[in-house]
Amino acid sequence: MAEESLERDDVEDLLKSMDAGEKRTPPKGPADGASAGTPPTGQPGTSRQRIVAYDFKRPERVGKEQMRALQSVHEGFARNLGASYSALLRTIVESKLISVDQLTYSEFVYSLEIPTCFNVLRPAPLEGNWILDFSPAVLYPIIDRLLGGTPSEDSMLKRPLSEIELRLASRITNALLRDLQAAWKNAVELNIELERVESNPRLVQIVPPNEVVVLISFELTMGKARGMVNLCIPFNSIERIGSRLTANNWMGYASSRASEVTQKQLSNLLSESVVEMVVTMARTTINTVDLLNLQVGDIITTDKDVREPLEVEVAGVGKFHCRAGAFKSKKAVEILGPIAKSSSGEAQTASEKAGNPAASDAPAGQAVPGPHAASQVKSS
Repeated sequence: MAEESLERDDVEDLLKSMDAGEKRTPPKGPADGASAGTPPTGQPGTSRQRIVAYDFKRPERVGKEQMRALQSVHEGFARNLGASYSALLRTIVESKLISVDQLTYSEFVYSLEIPTCFNVLRPAPLEGNWILDFSPAVLYPIIDRLLGGTPSEDSMLKRPLSEIELRLASRITNALLRDLQAAWKNAVELNIELERVESNPRLVQIVPPNEVVVLISFELTMGKARGMVNLCIPFNSIERIGSRLTANNWMGYASSRASEVTQKQLSNLLSESVVEMVVTMARTTINTVDLLNLQVGDIITTDKDVREPLEVEVAGVGKFHCRAGAFKSKKAVEILGPIAKSSSGEAQTASEKAGNPAASDAPAGQAVPGPHAASQVKSS
């Protein structure tokens, strides 16, 4: 077999690789049964194998399954965070997960602006510290909202937080930490505490600069204000619980029901909410010609019996049977019972109750059936 010699291009590539400190494997000889200079079967003659150098400064120490699990659980965390901040600030706050990546601690620190709200966290019982970074672009508008003001373009200031602002920022951070602890509950019971707040991230070194960290980035939007929130988790902090960082362990977080405390908080927040209630007398269809010819005084008849109860809709959903009447010289309805969801017999029972002559003898002060419960007068 003839010996294969290196071409001039190959020699130049090898010299460049040596200068760059990279390793390159020598060209392989021809496959068995192939003539010299002929590429192996299935490989084009002009293609060359590209070898990617391994970057020891940025090793991928977190497995793909663990990264997928972290992404899945923090997507749910982002939704809960938006709801928590909306309740805290009494305005709509949107939160969404942007990325989950692994990089070195120095890359993370030098990617941040100065000054910023750099929170150092202690996630007991895990070792080490975590970092929670709030972008001033969204932090200052949130603080303005907490103080009763309206966020403006001047809300973002290029200065460290004052003492009063630090107290308000800690309140914002603690609201996030409560949701974060709930998100990690299925993997490990965490008690995350805020140790201190710094404005210059380069002065804080929780791990060596080349240590691998997991960076989880969120975007908060409140009106026109928009900014990033970054959660930095060193790999050595979660290394000993790596086997728990799987999708199976966190599957219950997405499907679990709200706790009693959460349900009570939501009930308290929703107790003062205003909902629309509509009483539907009857439904029918009409031709377009008849609709255009409607005059004042015309009566639109329906197929609904006058003895059938009316329906009460709450936020567009039918909830109750009722009958129309008057109370203190005002139109009113009397609730007869809930609308049955699965059984039509319960709804029929309510209809029979509404059609009972004895039921029309309502005592004073209660709703009395009106004479036109099954008809509706339209005026143009």
